[in-house]
Amino acid sequence: MEEKRKLTRREFLRVSALATAGVAITACKQPTPTAAPTTAAPTKEAEPPKPTATPKPTEAPATKEATKAPEPTATPGPRFKEAPMLEKLVKAGQLPPVDERLPLNPYIVDVAESIGKYGGNWRRGFNGVSDRWGPTKLNDRTLAWFDKNLMMKPKLLESWEVSPDTKTWTFHLRKGVKFSDGTPLTSESFKWFYEYQVKNKELSKTPPASHAVRDKDGKWVICDMEFPDDYTVVLKFALPKPMLFYEGGGTRSINGWLTPGHYMKQWHMDLVDDKAALEAKVKEAGFDSWATYFNDNRNRFDLNPDRPQITPWLMKGSMAEERFVMERNPYYYATDPEGNQVPYIDTVTHRLFESAEVLNMWIINGEIDYQARHLSLGNYTLYKENEKNGDYRVLLAISASHEALQLNLSCKNPLLSEFFNTRDVRIAVSLAINRDEINELCFNGMMKPRQYSPLPMSPNYYPKLSNAYIEYDPDKANELLDNAGYKRGADGFRRFKDGSGPISFIIEGTSQAGTPEEDAVQLVCKYLEDVGIKATYKYVERSLYTEHYSANEIEAAYWGGDRTVLPLVPGAIIFRGVQPDRPWCPGYGFYYNNPEDPNAVKPPDGHFIWKIWDIWDNQVSLEPDQAKQNKLFEGILDIWAEELPMIGILGEKPAPTVAKNGFRNVLPGMPNDDTTGDEQFLQSESFFWDEPEKHTM
Repeated sequence: MEEKRKLTRREFLRVSALATAGVAITACKQPTPTAAPTTAAPTKEAEPPKPTATPKPTEAPATKEATKAPEPTATPGPRFKEAPMLEKLVKAGQLPPVDERLPLNPYIVDVAESIGKYGGNWRRGFNGVSDRWGPTKLNDRTLAWFDKNLMMKPKLLESWEVSPDTKTWTFHLRKGVKFSDGTPLTSESFKWFYEYQVKNKELSKTPPASHAVRDKDGKWVICDMEFPDDYTVVLKFALPKPMLFYEGGGTRSINGWLTPGHYMKQWHMDLVDDKAALEAKVKEAGFDSWATYFNDNRNRFDLNPDRPQITPWLMKGSMAEERFVMERNPYYYATDPEGNQVPYIDTVTHRLFESAEVLNMWIINGEIDYQARHLSLGNYTLYKENEKNGDYRVLLAISASHEALQLNLSCKNPLLSEFFNTRDVRIAVSLAINRDEINELCFNGMMKPRQYSPLPMSPNYYPKLSNAYIEYDPDKANELLDNAGYKRGADGFRRFKDGSGPISFIIEGTSQAGTPEEDAVQLVCKYLEDVGIKATYKYVERSLYTEHYSANEIEAAYWGGDRTVLPLVPGAIIFRGVQPDRPWCPGYGFYYNNPEDPNAVKPPDGHFIWKIWDIWDNQVSLEPDQAKQNKLFEGILDIWAEELPMIGILGEKPAPTVAKNGFRNVLPGMPNDDTTGDEQFLQSESFFWDEPEKHTM
């Protein structure tokens, strides 16, 4: 009988040390990542796996030298090769030849291990329509992306240029890219998005960050755009915009700042002749306005499979089904280094699961091919001991996520808002939590007590914040709460300052009973009870959780904090309080984006979040020099260390990823962060099967 295998804390530390050493070696060999590299060298041959190089801060280029994408290798006869399933369609006259579907200079996808093989099906799990971000991350890489050393390079774009003051960006498009319906993609698609979406106040109540800057008064100023020819797009901003790709979603976005206007015009009220007919369709679909129908349904890849796309995978059917399928895009604009159009795999099947136990059963039975999403570190032993039975291997990624508690500072309950906004209360809550006990009992000692903060591998690592108020000191917590004016009643629970109470609130989260995360938050509730605060955890389904934070109808949440590998890449959205699903201040974030939002809450005068926004808007986001940019960002981290906007508990955990034996071009030790697409960091279109004929639908 095979001995059960459990990764001990000592073993994990040893593995981490080896990974860190590998990172250091790679870092010595690789150039510093930049936001817009002046060249993007082609991948000449498949390289052996390497650990991820230590990521470094990014900076916008200060020259007008174009960033060139690699040229494909010339081959006799047809320039490119395609999947057998597409060859059949070409022979049947149902699809143009591959050379007519691909651009003159395709994007060349990196391969982590080797050139792949065509065919097969990839099975993964998802837990409903509200889990759309799982399937989305197979697709949402557009204008640019990272290689495995976190170097950014052009993807949909062929190259770009930036003026020295970073106010003017010029994009050069790949000639011959087509939407999934075969329609050419030109600068007209970028113009359509700009003219009919960005500048339309019904569709864009707040201008997208990709096309606007905030002036010193906090007002959004939309950029000017020019379209000199079919393959050139120019954006001109009123202020420096060195972080365009990061703040505007240039790396992770399904639509990529462009729209298939030839299709979407039928859903735009300004462009249709029969406005009454469109109104009828909007009403029939159950929407209150054409703009909402346009944004939240017709323009969504997951809700409208008829919308032409530029992604590697296309929706086939509805995400509301128990199984839904994504199929290769015949017009996808990328190849591998040898001219083979990707994706390699024909289809991806997403299977609905209703509980973590069901997903775990599928995993150990060998019914999941590649996935990290929804896998728990607490089940690592279960996964490892069933590797042979399930014919898979467990890879450990480097997770950016944290266990964290969010107290909603913008809470609609005025008594709770006052309580949560008291700095000493937040510090007391942090000191009341026994992080070491949670780590040992729930996570086998494999995580590290820390506040939500950039990871040690990050160029923005800041120990002052990571270690702020993480000691377990319930006596000090009680003292702080007493001195803040929140006294205990006869029942042992504290009262609000007006004598009402007891102080009680609901902590919402999506962690189900029996998971390590649910065990952890229940311990947090116990620790808070010990210092006189009544907190109750409530599991809610993801869609209901989204509904609550979107309406600022949430008191507190237990939701991990990620985006800590390269926190500036997504615009530091959690640190700025503008990512509402980590709801430490969703109402304030709504106000920042649009003061007229019905759920917006204006922060009180003198509130620390005003200073955070000022540092970001008027310093960090305007500074093109990477070293200065990082130094300015420390001003925000200092505020976090002082104020504890969000109560971090544990972090630096390994993220288990299940990969079926024979599923290739996936590596251990890669970053697992929302910013870098989680387990899709190495680009899903490059994954393949050793024996695809054994893995069909």
